[in-house]
Amino acid sequence: MKKQKVNYRLRTFTSNKHLKLIAKREVSYEIKLASQLILDELCFSWNHARLEEDINQSIDEKNEEKFKELSESYNSYIWEY
Repeated sequence: MKKQKVNYRLRTFTSNKHLKLIAKREVSYEIKLASQLILDELCFSWNHARLEEDINQSIDEKNEEKFKELSESYNSYIWEY
């Protein structure tokens, strides 16, 4: 795993005339990537489940127009797998 980078920034304050040292730690690339992948998977799963519920509801209500509209958007979820 790569070393974490640390950035330092010196700031002067007009009231105290003292230098302040502010350190900022960056999050590693691996953690950023893993968190983004987890969030993408959660969003995909939630949207997929919600769309299936809406399609099933339109079938139960016998709403053909809504079913066709939802089934077209569902094709993108089928294509992923």
